Amino acid sequence: MRREEARMGREPLRLVQFTRSFHIGGTEVQVLELLRGLPSSYRLQVSVLEDAGPLIGSVWKLGHAPEVFSLKGTLAQPNTLVQIYRLSRWLKQHRVHLVHVHDFYSSILAVPAAKLAGAKVIVGRLDLSHWQGKARRLLHAQVTRMADHVIANAEAIRTLLVEEEGLPRSRVSVIHNGLDLVRFDARTAEGLKDPLPETHGIPTVVHVANMSHPVKRQEDLLLALAMLRHEGTRLNAWFVGDGPRRPALEKMAQELGVADGVHFLKHRTDVPALYGRATFGVLCSTAEGMSNAVMEGMAAGLPMVVTRVGGNPDLIVDGERGLLVDPERPAQLAQAFRRLLANPEEARKMGKAARGFVARELSLEKMVRQHDALYRQVAQLP
Repeated sequence: MRREEARMGREPLRLVQFTRSFHIGGTEVQVLELLRGLPSSYRLQVSVLEDAGPLIGSVWKLGHAPEVFSLKGTLAQPNTLVQIYRLSRWLKQHRVHLVHVHDFYSSILAVPAAKLAGAKVIVGRLDLSHWQGKARRLLHAQVTRMADHVIANAEAIRTLLVEEEGLPRSRVSVIHNGLDLVRFDARTAEGLKDPLPETHGIPTVVHVANMSHPVKRQEDLLLALAMLRHEGTRLNAWFVGDGPRRPALEKMAQELGVADGVHFLKHRTDVPALYGRATFGVLCSTAEGMSNAVMEGMAAGLPMVVTRVGGNPDLIVDGERGLLVDPERPAQLAQAFRRLLANPEEARKMGKAARGFVARELSLEKMVRQHDALYRQVAQLP
């Protein structure tokens, strides 16, 4: 490939993927997919703030040893400037054309460093900044404006960037997350890694989300389950994920009288197989970017009940690929569950349409192809 590039006089694109770490999360998974999928003509390098996380082994297996630029605590200290300077020198040394930075903290280092080094930089904005305070949102907006281009993974995020942060629409591209259906189906076929609670023939809803942030609103699912129970409708629930909020949620399930049908499964590595054993899925957040959990539920052929926030309407058309409800409205959740339980054939059709949408519009190949085209456009290489 290198000989062919030299013969054609084509310079390889030297690209750095910069992310905070490789803990398990939607952003980290998408970075891994880009590292796997981009053409071999790229000269790829990886940089991180922390050389940590269970996905780091996959990065090494792909032949990348991440360069670490540690913040060593908060942003408000001299070390931040030291790391910006170190990174700019490193980018110059490796003659990097383009940096793609994927999260808030990495952006604070990578955007000014790329400008100092004369490299182009793309900022990924993958959520609605709902977790940030006012000062961080202002800083993130300022750093984003410095970038050469911005990638949002949902239309709602592009709208926020244009209407609230004042970015020109021409500098923001929407590229949806991609899902490797072949790998997803293989993981489904591998089966369960750990046993599941017995359902006793009762329908089961599955909710996959961390239990660290109130924005995920597992409370609304518990309230919806209690409403159904009160009218005599039994529905089991599997809560996948963990975090400091779990004890309070477990206590709430007890107080609502639904604990016998609510199962907290903590972290699972067999989510595709788990989805395959559920009746339908749910995500009841008050804010979302492009949810990998919803995408995976759709890939499993499940009708998904999701809140009408963030990137969820990009994925679910109400009544076609699942159902949309308003956030913080457990009564609407309960009504959506009643509809799916009462109309299994309609639910099956929604799940089939959801799977088809993932295959058609959210393929890994399409996601990588769109990034490749944008990288070459921003780097101004043929």
